[in-house]
Amino acid sequence: MMRMKQIFDFDFKAWVCVSQEFDVLKVTKTVIEAFTGEPCKLNDLNLLHLELMDKLRDKKFLIVLDDVWTEDYVDWSLLKKPFNRGIRRSKILLTTRSEKTASVVQTLQTYHLNQLSNEDCWSVFANHACLSTESNENTATLEKIGKEIVKKCNGLPLTAQSLGGMLRRKHDIGDWNNILNSDIWELSESECKVIPALRLSYHYLPPHLKRCFVYCSLYPQDYEFEKNELIWLWMAEDLLKKPRKGRTLEEIGHEYFDDLVSRSFFHRSSTNRSSWPHGKCFVMHDLMHDLATSLGGDFYFRSEELGKETKINTKTRHLSFAKFNSSVLDNFDAVGRVKFLRTFLSIINFEAAPFNNKEAQCIIVSKLMYLRVLSFRDFRSLDSLPDSIGKLIHLCYLDLSHSSVETVPKSLCNLYNLQTLKLCSCIKLTKLPSDMRNLVNLRHLEIRETPIKEMLRGMSKLNHLQHLDFFVVGKHEENGIKELGGLSNLRGQLEIRNLENVSQSDEALEARIMDKKHINSLWLEWSGCNNNISNFQLDIDVLCKLQPHFNIESLEIKGYKGTRFPDWIGNSSYCNMISLKLRDCDNCSMLPSLGQLPSLKVLEISRLNRLKTIDAGFYKNEDCRSGTSFPSLESLAIYDMPCWEVWSSFDSEAFPVLKSLYIRDCPKLEGSLPNQLPALKTLEIRNCELLVSSLPTAPAIQSLEICESNKVALNVFPLLVETITVEGSPTVESMIEAITNIQPTCLQSLTLRDCSSAVSFPGGRLPESLKSLRIKDLKKLKFPTQHKHELLEELSIENSCDSLKSLPLVTFPNLRYLTIQNYENMESLLVSFWREGLPAPNLITFQVWDSDKLKSLPDEMSTLLPKLQYLAISNCPEIESFPEGGIPPNLSTVFIFNCEKLLSGLAWPSMGMLTHVYVGGPCDGIKSFPKEGLLPTSLTYLWLYDLSNLEMLDCTGLLHLTCLQILEIYECPKLENMAGESLPVSLVKLTIRGCPLLEKRCRMKHPQIWPKISHIPGIQRINKLSKATCDII
Repeated sequence: MMRMKQIFDFDFKAWVCVSQEFDVLKVTKTVIEAFTGEPCKLNDLNLLHLELMDKLRDKKFLIVLDDVWTEDYVDWSLLKKPFNRGIRRSKILLTTRSEKTASVVQTLQTYHLNQLSNEDCWSVFANHACLSTESNENTATLEKIGKEIVKKCNGLPLTAQSLGGMLRRKHDIGDWNNILNSDIWELSESECKVIPALRLSYHYLPPHLKRCFVYCSLYPQDYEFEKNELIWLWMAEDLLKKPRKGRTLEEIGHEYFDDLVSRSFFHRSSTNRSSWPHGKCFVMHDLMHDLATSLGGDFYFRSEELGKETKINTKTRHLSFAKFNSSVLDNFDAVGRVKFLRTFLSIINFEAAPFNNKEAQCIIVSKLMYLRVLSFRDFRSLDSLPDSIGKLIHLCYLDLSHSSVETVPKSLCNLYNLQTLKLCSCIKLTKLPSDMRNLVNLRHLEIRETPIKEMLRGMSKLNHLQHLDFFVVGKHEENGIKELGGLSNLRGQLEIRNLENVSQSDEALEARIMDKKHINSLWLEWSGCNNNISNFQLDIDVLCKLQPHFNIESLEIKGYKGTRFPDWIGNSSYCNMISLKLRDCDNCSMLPSLGQLPSLKVLEISRLNRLKTIDAGFYKNEDCRSGTSFPSLESLAIYDMPCWEVWSSFDSEAFPVLKSLYIRDCPKLEGSLPNQLPALKTLEIRNCELLVSSLPTAPAIQSLEICESNKVALNVFPLLVETITVEGSPTVESMIEAITNIQPTCLQSLTLRDCSSAVSFPGGRLPESLKSLRIKDLKKLKFPTQHKHELLEELSIENSCDSLKSLPLVTFPNLRYLTIQNYENMESLLVSFWREGLPAPNLITFQVWDSDKLKSLPDEMSTLLPKLQYLAISNCPEIESFPEGGIPPNLSTVFIFNCEKLLSGLAWPSMGMLTHVYVGGPCDGIKSFPKEGLLPTSLTYLWLYDLSNLEMLDCTGLLHLTCLQILEIYECPKLENMAGESLPVSLVKLTIRGCPLLEKRCRMKHPQIWPKISHIPGIQRINKLSKATCDII
C-alpha cells in the first residue's frame, strides 16, 4: 500500500515505449501526449522542449522509458534536457536489455531484473488461468500440473501469463497434461527462433486465431494499433468466420481480439491519446512480435523503407512499410514482381510520411491486381487516384487518409467488395460521388476532418454501413435526413450536421434515430444563423423526433434555434448517459430538467444567449420531487452566457460528487452559488463582474481561480487548497486577508494579478508551504524579504512591487525559476542584490524582459548561479556584455531578443557549454551575422528571428560550428545572400521562412547559394517545396 501511495504521489506519470529507434523528437512528443492526454502537433524539437519544460514546471513526475537501446550519449543528453524543470524527487526509470545503454544513461546503480521465483511465476500463471476464482473436482490436480508447467517457464512472466491465459477456459486434466508434456519444450530457442513456451502458446491457439495473430507481423515492433483498425483488416483478408444467429463480422472480430488479449498476445498500451477515434490502443510485447514475425515466413514482409534495394520474395502475399523511397520507382520490380500481393499497407509513425510521387500510385494499382488491402495513408502529394483503381475488384479495404485527394474517381464505385473506405483528414475533399451508393458491401466510411459539404445521393442503399463519422443533411430528398432511415446498422458515434435543411419534422422521424440502438454518441447540429420566428416551432418538432435510443451515452446539441428543449432530454430512462453538452442554443430561455439523469458525469452549457434564470426545474421536474439531483455529476461547466442573471432554488443535496465547477464569461450573473459542494476539488470563476456571492463550502477543494469577478467573497478559506489564482483589487485583498487569518499549510502555488491597492503579506512572510509565486500588475505590493522562504522554487514578478529595491536571493535558497519583467527600477535592483554576494545555488532559469534601464548583468555569475541552464534577456537595449568572472558552468541555452549592444559585445567563444542560441530583433544595426569566431563551437541549434535589416548570412562565422545540426531563420525580409564557403557539414536541418529573397534563390538553386547548402540531407527535394516556405530536412 505504501508503494502504491508513493506511485500516486507524482503529479505526472508517463510510460513511453522507446524501442530500437531512439528518436528524441518522437519520445519527447510522446511524453507530452502522455501528460496531456491530447495529440501534440508540434514537430520542432526546441518547441517541444519548451512545451515540456512548461508542463513539468513545479511538478513531481515519474517517467518510464521502456525498452531503450541507444548507446549515444548525445541523444540521451538531448532527451533529458527538459526534465530538469521538475521538482525534487521526480524520477526517470529506464529499462533496457543492453549493458552499454545502462552504462551510458545511468546516474544511480543499475538494477538487474532477475527471473521470477517459481512462487511468483505461479501467482502470475494462476491469475491468468483463473484458478483462484474457479473451483471444481479437478482443481487440486490442475494446480499440481500447473506448478510443473510453471517450472518450465524459467521465471519469465510473459510465458506464465500467456500459458495461463491459454488454459483459462480449459478444465480438462488431459489438456493441461498435453501442455506439460509437449515436445515443443524440448526445442531450443535457435530451433524455433523464439522462447519455446511462447511457441507452445501459439501451437494451442485455435486455427482462426493463429491466422489473425500472424497477420500482426505486418506491424513494426512497439507499433500501437487500434482495435477496430485491426479487425477491419482481418475482415478484408477474410480471416473471420461467417457470423451466425444475427451476429456481425465486427462482433466476431471483437471476440477474436478479446481472446488474443486474454491470452496475452496483445496488451493495452500505456499511451493515453484522446486522438484515437475508436478507443484505446494496443501493442504486442517484443517477444510476441518476434513470434509473429518468425511465423509469418515468406508470406509476410515488413520493410522499414521500401526502395530500390528491397528484396521481396515472390511468395510474399502481405507487405507493409514505414517509408517509401524514391528509388523504388527506378526499379519497381521490388514490388511489381509480387503480382499476387494481397496487402499493401503503409505503417506511418505520423512524424515521417513516405516519399510522395504521383507515379507510385499508378504503378501499384496497375501491377497488383489481387489486392484486398491498399493503404496510401499519409501520401501527402496524392491529389487524385488513377481510374484503374476500379480494376482492383478484390479490394476490401482502401485507406487514403491524410492525403490531398480532391475527388474520388467514379471507377472506385465499381469496387463492390469494398468494406472499408478511410478518407479522414483529406482536407481538400468536399464531395463524394453519387455512384458510391453502389458499394452495397461498404461497412465503414471514415470521413472525419474532411470539408465534405453534402452526402452522396441515395445513401440509404448502403444498408450494411456500421461506421459513419457524420451525415450532412442536404436540401434535396435524395440526400436529406430521411436517408439515415435506411442505415439501421449504424453504431458508435454519429454527427448529424446542417439540421436547418430539414423542411418538415416528419422527415426527422423517418431518420429513425430511436431505432439505432447501437449509437452511443450523438451530435445534433444546426449550422445556419437564421433566427426567423417561423422556424422556431419546426426546430422544436425536429428535435423532438430526433430522440435517440435509451442506450445513448453522450449527447451534444449545438445551434438549436427552438425556444425550449423537448422533455426527453432529461428523461431518467437515459440511464447510460454520461456526457451532455448544450451549445449555441440562442433562443432557449429555460434549461431542461437534467438532475434525474442517474449516470450523468459531465455537463456543459454554453452560449444560451436568452437564458436568464436557472431555477428549481433544472434539478427536478414537477413529476419527480424525490431522490438526489445530479447524483453522479463530476464536472459542470457554464460558459459564455451573456444574459444569465440568477442561479436560484438550490437543492441542498444536489451535486454530492461534483469535483469541478467552471463558470466563465457570465457578465450579468448575480445572486448566489450552490452553498454545499462536499466533493468539489476545482472551482473556476472568470469574468463574472456582477456575481455577489460567497464561495461554496467545499472542504475538499484543491484548486481555486477567481478572475475579473471582484464581488465574489472568500468567507471561509479552504484548508486543503493547493493552487490559487486571483485577479482584481477586491479579490486580491480578500485573499491576502484570508491568508493572514489562516496561514494555510497546503498552499503550493499562488498567482496574484491586477491589484492597484497597497497590500502586503501577513507578518512580512509568504505562506511556508508555497512553492510558486507569480505576481503581475501589483505595483503597490510590499514584497516580503526579511524571512527565508525555504520551499519557494518559482518566482515571477511582472510590473509589480515598485517599492522593492533589493531582492536578497539568500531568502530563497531553493529558487529554480526567476522571471522579472517590465520593472522600472531594474538597474538598482540587480546591482543591489548581486553585489551583496547572495547566491542562488539551485536557479535553473533566469529571465529578464522589458527593462530599458538595465545596463549590466551581475558579476561572478559562475559562482552565484552554478546550476543555471537557461538565460533569457529581452528588450534590454542598454546591456553591452556579459560580466566578468565567467558565466555559469551549466548554461546551455541563451535567448537574446532586441539587445543589439549585447549581441555585438558578447565573448561567445568562452561559452563552451552552450548548445542552443536564440537571437531575435529587430536590431536595426545588424546587416551581417554572425562574425567569424563569434559563436561557440559547442552550438547544436541556432535560431534567428526578426532581424529587420539582416542582408547577409555569413557562412564563415558558422563553418567552424562542427556540432551545429539545426539552423532556423524566420522573418528576415532583407536577407538575400550567403557569404563564405559553405554552411557546416554537420547541418541536418535548415528552415527558412519569412525571408522571401533568400527563399527564392534557394528554390532557383542560385549559383551563389546552392553550393553552400547542397550538402544538407534532403536538399534535392527543394524544388518540391511551396513558395511560402523553405524547409530542408
